[in-house]
Amino acid sequence: MNVNRDSATSGAVKRAWASSASPSRPAAPRGFPGGFRPGRGGFGGGHGFGRPVEKPKDFKGTLKRLVIYLKPMWPRLLVVFVAAIGSTALNVISPKVMGRAITSLGRTFGMKLMGFPASVDFPYIGHVVLSLAGLYVASAFLNYVTQYTMAGVAQRTVCDMRRDMNDKLARLPLRFFDGRTHGEIMSRMTNDIDNISMTLQQSLGQLITSLVGIVGAIIMMFTISWLLTLICLLTLPLSFFVTATIARLSQKNFAAQQMELGLLNGHVEEMYTGHKIVKAFGHERKAIDQFNRINERLYSAAWRAQFVSGIIFPLMNLMNNIGYVLICIVGGIMVTRRRIELGDITAFIQYQRMFTMPIGQTANIVNILQSTVASAERVFEVLDEAEEVPDTAAVATIPAPRGEVRFENVRFSYKKDVPLIENLNIAVKPGQTIAIVGPTGAGKTTLVNLLMRFYEIDDGRITVDSVDIRDLKRAELRKLFGMVLQDTWLFNGTIRDNIAYGREGATDAEIVRAAKAAQADHFIRALPDGYNTVLNEEASNISQGEKQLLTIARAFLADPPILILDEATSSVDTRTEVYIQKAMAELMKGRTSFVIAHRLSTIRNAELILVMNNGSIIETGTHEELLAKRGFYADLYNSQFAGAYADDQAV
Repeated sequence: MNVNRDSATSGAVKRAWASSASPSRPAAPRGFPGGFRPGRGGFGGGHGFGRPVEKPKDFKGTLKRLVIYLKPMWPRLLVVFVAAIGSTALNVISPKVMGRAITSLGRTFGMKLMGFPASVDFPYIGHVVLSLAGLYVASAFLNYVTQYTMAGVAQRTVCDMRRDMNDKLARLPLRFFDGRTHGEIMSRMTNDIDNISMTLQQSLGQLITSLVGIVGAIIMMFTISWLLTLICLLTLPLSFFVTATIARLSQKNFAAQQMELGLLNGHVEEMYTGHKIVKAFGHERKAIDQFNRINERLYSAAWRAQFVSGIIFPLMNLMNNIGYVLICIVGGIMVTRRRIELGDITAFIQYQRMFTMPIGQTANIVNILQSTVASAERVFEVLDEAEEVPDTAAVATIPAPRGEVRFENVRFSYKKDVPLIENLNIAVKPGQTIAIVGPTGAGKTTLVNLLMRFYEIDDGRITVDSVDIRDLKRAELRKLFGMVLQDTWLFNGTIRDNIAYGREGATDAEIVRAAKAAQADHFIRALPDGYNTVLNEEASNISQGEKQLLTIARAFLADPPILILDEATSSVDTRTEVYIQKAMAELMKGRTSFVIAHRLSTIRNAELILVMNNGSIIETGTHEELLAKRGFYADLYNSQFAGAYADDQAV
């Protein structure tokens, strides 16, 4: 983490003040660039086989924690377990029952071939058919119970996880958000938890039924013929060898596919978000050519990956068919020798299918489980992050805040070994306007972070109206401040709602009064829907200056005793700048104001200017006093206006 990070922390302050990051596209889950996610299909066709599986660092430990989340659901899980076993057991019994009907029909047919009078035993066949119908209906009902109950378990579990994640994010310090992108945090909240939900809902029940199906099929096969069962088992090593070999071959191809897909998504995002720049510089053909090159490489890699993984299913079918042939030959011989019945052979073939199919499904589920535990691990990493220092038990209050602020021997560092601010002392009287100037990374925004307890100081103390801010609840402390930042934050909603964000329970009259004070009422009423105009996701349906006026109106509505202002006129036209400056001047009346200044011409009237460099205040005074000193401030001021003066002279 860079120590000189004025701009970085500025962005973090804005995010924290907004209480919510502005909407952004969730990042792709780790291991799947550009949003590519593994298929969750069943056996065959390349669904899951050969795909790179993201493995967790601590599988057992994370799995135990995941089980803890499931612990309150144990009665429902017991229902799932029993219903899944019951459904699978009924399916396992069905071929044996069907085999009896086939045996009966086979005997009748054989007697007719030998010339003996025989007729179909319809009552017996009818009884078997009814029994099968009952088994299938009962199995379907139990399967429905399994899926329905498991859906409730999965959704309740991930609901609890989302709640814990959201609560945790609200308690995390600004340091956590500084070191991570919005997309990364949103990916853990959405993609990773969705991955857990999908596995719990789909794969857990399937894993139970697959394991029970394998065990049940083996038992039933042994009850029919131990010899045929051994023949069936002998084909397994060959199947495993073929699957493992192809999986290793396809691993490289899937890795190449993911890499190219990530490059393609990144290129498309860059080209379409910056399409104006691409067109302005005439790089359309270059962008298209680059897209085509990546797309062709992706096609080649994806074709190889899908082809190699896709041949697993045909090869597994080949192995199974070899087993079928051997079973039919040996079983036919055994039938002719009256060692087993004809119906037993047909039942055995079904049991072999029940045995081989779940093996492939189980292997796929194990891969999915690895990825799911990795997702859970990332969620738990956030839940294990160090939280903000708790509010003290003896909480102070400021009934009538005046806005007196003091920094007393304050020391602070982002890294323990690299101090940023040392022995900082500032005394601000109520109603004063304090400008903070200095080069990027000087520590200007860091003062705001410390003042609002987004970061905790290492030593010294900061007071508001003689009360140590550590003795105030954070929520109460932050109510004392209003902020108008250079980067506006407006959410998707009406203009009325965006202004009302400044104070809960504000009336329409108060909202309009705040808009008028902020010089915003005239442009709001000029809009087709006035105060009911809905701002889109990025508030791009109003101008930058109009956005800024709305944030000033929001600050007016909050009516805080202390203001923090980050110069907001650098990206607007001159006429709008006049409106904003007038609104900000009105807002600052009677309030203690901290102005983080970038354009020094805007803070000439400040009652005190703090000049910062490398985390220390190196000069203090009024604008005229600092110019007279001919020091660091004078150099900054003259450097800003020397270029403009030279341009005027040239004209």
